[in-house]
Amino acid sequence: MFPFVAVEGQEKIKKALYLSLINKRIGGVLISGEKGTAKSTLVRGLEEIIEDKKIVNLPLNITEDNLVGTLDIEKTLKKGKKVFQEGLLKKSHNNILYVDEINLLGENIVSTLLEVMALKENFIERDGLSLSHPADFLLIGTMNPEEGELREQFLDKFGIFVKIEGIKKISTRVRIIKQRLEYEKNPEKFRLNYEESSKLLKEKIQKAQELLLKIKVSEQILRLATKIVEEAHTAGNRAEIILIETAKAIAAFEGRIYLNIEDLKEAAEFVLPHRIRRVEEEKENNFQEEPNVDNQDDKKNENKDENIDDNRNSEEKEEPEIEKNEKCESESELEESSQENSKPDENFEENYDIGKIFKVKEIIDTGMFDHKKRKGTGKRCKTKTSLLKGRYVKSIRPRGKILDLAFDATIRAAAPYQKFDKEEGLKIKISKEHIRTKVREHRTGTTIVFVVDSSGSMGVKKRMEAVKGTIMSLLKDAYEKRDKVGMVSFRRDRAEEILPITRSIDLAQKKLKNLVTGGKTPLAEGLLKGYSVLKREMRLDKDILPIMVILSDGKGNFSKNGEDPIKESIKVARNMSKEKIKIVVVDTEEGFVKLELAKKLAEALSGEYYRLENLKSDDLLTIVKDKI
Repeated sequence: MFPFVAVEGQEKIKKALYLSLINKRIGGVLISGEKGTAKSTLVRGLEEIIEDKKIVNLPLNITEDNLVGTLDIEKTLKKGKKVFQEGLLKKSHNNILYVDEINLLGENIVSTLLEVMALKENFIERDGLSLSHPADFLLIGTMNPEEGELREQFLDKFGIFVKIEGIKKISTRVRIIKQRLEYEKNPEKFRLNYEESSKLLKEKIQKAQELLLKIKVSEQILRLATKIVEEAHTAGNRAEIILIETAKAIAAFEGRIYLNIEDLKEAAEFVLPHRIRRVEEEKENNFQEEPNVDNQDDKKNENKDENIDDNRNSEEKEEPEIEKNEKCESESELEESSQENSKPDENFEENYDIGKIFKVKEIIDTGMFDHKKRKGTGKRCKTKTSLLKGRYVKSIRPRGKILDLAFDATIRAAAPYQKFDKEEGLKIKISKEHIRTKVREHRTGTTIVFVVDSSGSMGVKKRMEAVKGTIMSLLKDAYEKRDKVGMVSFRRDRAEEILPITRSIDLAQKKLKNLVTGGKTPLAEGLLKGYSVLKREMRLDKDILPIMVILSDGKGNFSKNGEDPIKESIKVARNMSKEKIKIVVVDTEEGFVKLELAKKLAEALSGEYYRLENLKSDDLLTIVKDKI
């Protein structure tokens, strides 16, 4: 292994790792960073500076049987009674459990880890076994955020979080190259050069573990820790506890038995980044705050007897000013409303920049198991597969023809009966009732078509900037989930497919950047075009999971057939609602007066409805989750 102390430029990761070794109460360590930043090298190199622990690797393709333990077939066959075979969780007890690319772990494995980490014990109820064993381990995970994020419950289990980037300093990068070339030329000689440094670090960690027991935390430090955590708006009390434990480890590593403010500040950099919650944005007031006339009247009444004339003059001066303010506010609101609902100039066109890009929280994530068997690939939705490949998650009794025999489960089902039911010449007798078949699952992506209103009304208040930013945020989310995306734009008198179904986010960004705004709103044409694009893809591939995301204010004002544009779009929407397409309507309407036509459109489509500003909210739940 490459020596831990020889790694250049990643001091923050190093400190996070040995702090977790000094104080096991901190909990796990999660390291997030782009590829090639020595994440795995550092974790694997820990073995040379720890004495009483081993690093147990948890592979991404691990089965539940191998993780929690299962029936020991060989011993069960010999003894005629059920014997337990230890899983990886048993081996990880009092050791370090390491998961590379932890964000790619299967949901069933994540759920098992969450339960075991909470209880520090592994309970087995399977294959006729009922037992438990301790499983107290330090979990270390590394991940590349480009491959997707961890779910919040799992993220919170990590005491320390470190986010890193690639080293940009040229001199450091040159040293890294030289080191690597030297190591590959003669690994043993290279390791000997750092043997003394490794020994010193090991001794320093052991001394810090001893000092940790002597540290006492003052009331002042406790109050300060609570204040720091409160300002981060974290949930629960775990953050305060881990902050104190991390600060204790920092002090112990520096050879002190007391805490200071600097320890808390440094600890906060490790403990709080993945727990900080955004403060809920203040809701916009639907009314203007009126001038406080009552206080003025009270003051006037007090001086009424002394100076009636002055009071009258004061009232005469103030009343017109109040009326004037109210009039200005009213005119401003009416002007805004009229501008919002004004008929756009058909000949006017404008191209807006892409607005602010934000992290979309499960906006179109299915999040649940799709019970239809599909053959697609991706990361968005977990689905059954009819192919003889994919993750083997469990076994069942066969129904009909046996195509995918679960050999292990079949042997386990038959094993307990061999001592009493063995035929001559057979090592093991398998009856029909013992046979089990495999249930497999894999992840599949979705095909998302964005239907974008690019008419003149989208140019009001540069609304198209926000819409483009939203689409770009959704596109980024789609890229992480390996979805395919397409885009339809509608304006003037037609709708057109400006981006064919693709996985290229760069092409999508280019098309989006060049999207101009102007003209009327042929809403019905846009819906039909988006529908036809998805239907074409569904004919080509029956296994796709189709989703349509419509971004519009719903104010259709053009119809090719001469019908009422609003009624025509509602009619088209009702027909589309009968199809097996998941639909999300994002209302882009703004202004004081809201017609909520997009909401009516969503109802007709039997789709989910959200306002543009809601997409940035931490409280946003999955949209199509309940329908899968």
